[in-house]
Amino acid sequence: MSAALVKGPSLPPPQLSEKRRQGHVAFTLWSELHTQIMDSSEKPVLYSYFRSSCSWRVRIALALKGIAYDQEPVNLLKDGGQQFSTEFQAVNPMQQVPALKIDGITLSQSLAIIQYLEETRPNPRLLPQDLKKRAQARMISDHIVSGIQPLQNLTFLKQVGEEKKLEWAQRHITCGFQALEQILQHTAGRYCIGDEVSMADLCLVPQVYNAERFKVDLAPYPTITRINKSLLELEAFQVSHPCRQPDTPVELRA
Repeated sequence: MSAALVKGPSLPPPQLSEKRRQGHVAFTLWSELHTQIMDSSEKPVLYSYFRSSCSWRVRIALALKGIAYDQEPVNLLKDGGQQFSTEFQAVNPMQQVPALKIDGITLSQSLAIIQYLEETRPNPRLLPQDLKKRAQARMISDHIVSGIQPLQNLTFLKQVGEEKKLEWAQRHITCGFQALEQILQHTAGRYCIGDEVSMADLCLVPQVYNAERFKVDLAPYPTITRINKSLLELEAFQVSHPCRQPDTPVELRA
């Protein structure tokens, strides 16, 4: 028998072997994460305040993805702020809502929570498949959660004082909305990014709610107003609304 006939199969090129190895590692990691999620029998727990825009973003994401969860209200005003209690500090050392216990871990910061939900429970998706649109969704989200909302949250308003807080909030929301309106004129369809709900929409609606609370004139922002109206027609945005939460005061319920 010739040597050619007894020759064993040739090994794949080193480069191909490395690609296969990387693929196997990636699949193994995904399988382990999937198993952890599936094995987690405990219902997620959301630490939330009914009127917190950061908490509302997460409530919308949970509703859109059909994730059942329990709520643990944290009153940001009662008893000097329940977020400062020793019990809650053990949940979130930053003493802020939201915090979400899920899959055996505790997460804080609304966008980090939303992106974890997106990566572990990708349907329906909240980040567009198109990379440019995905970047735009993240840009608009950051524009709101970093550039507008923090300047009129409870911590800043306490520093400003009761007499000046309305003027302060109006000025900074107006400044942010002027920029946001221009951006949305280039990215929006029915919603912030085309015609699919994205993470940007989860940030927009709570911020418009805050603008209305602080009596900001929304007439100069027709794109923002139109998108907000369309989103509030969706069930996920309705059930997560501040007026329908377990800790909503009776006089604010709807």
